[in-house]
Amino acid sequence: MDTNKINELIDRLEETEAQLYEELGKGSEKIACDFMKEKIPLWSYIRKGNKKYALTAPVIYGMIVPALFMDLCVTIYQATCFPVYGIPKARRGDYIVIDRHHLPYLNALQKLNCIYCAYFNGLIAYVREIAARTEQFWCPIRHARRVRGVHHRYWHFLRYGDGDHLKERWMKLRAELQKEAEHES
Repeated sequence: MDTNKINELIDRLEETEAQLYEELGKGSEKIACDFMKEKIPLWSYIRKGNKKYALTAPVIYGMIVPALFMDLCVTIYQATCFPVYGIPKARRGDYIVIDRHHLPYLNALQKLNCIYCAYFNGLIAYVREIAARTEQFWCPIRHARRVRGVHHRYWHFLRYGDGDHLKERWMKLRAELQKEAEHES
């Protein structure tokens, strides 16, 4: 395995992601349109909506209870443990962004749905980053088989079975986390 090649690919992946965000940002200027033509009145939206969807609403919205509990638990975990380990805290506001409800062409139910999805998906990203930082500190070893949707820190972890470099790489990855913490202070 060529470590330099892997690091080069990781760097290119990070550069590509930065370019993607830059390009997407170019299209975020205000779009001129007649919002009143776009907006579907709430009662019409409900009346014409799929009735099966309405039946699942209690299940979907019921998930807010475990989500809030998870939010509280990981926030307490991070606030308690990360300072002890020297791990920089993930800023909740970097992950949970609730802004789509300001769009004037959405009705009240659509806005509520946007708030819910933004919170829930942002929470998952926040939890994932806390877990990724924890994994980098305690167990920075890649899996034996391919895993879908790995976090951005994963590619820096040790190769599965590379016991020869475990302690050296582990300490280096911990030091990188602590350097992040110092940089953010």
